[in-house]
Amino acid sequence: MPKMKSNSGAKKRYDLTGTGKVKRKHAYKSHILTKKSNKRKRNLGYTTEVSATESKRAKILAGV
Repeated sequence: MPKMKSNSGAKKRYDLTGTGKVKRKHAYKSHILTKKSNKRKRNLGYTTEVSATESKRAKILAGV
């Protein structure tokens, strides 16, 4: 049976930390930024970890 292909969309979105956790960017930072507060926009700019329940699925999809 051939190898499973990794999902190329997920490959671009996820990254691993040094301890093996999955990093992701926040959503809602691309447009309609005028009505969002500076604090909200600033916090959306930082990366965060994928939740523990989703991290296994993200690792399989991204092939990491």
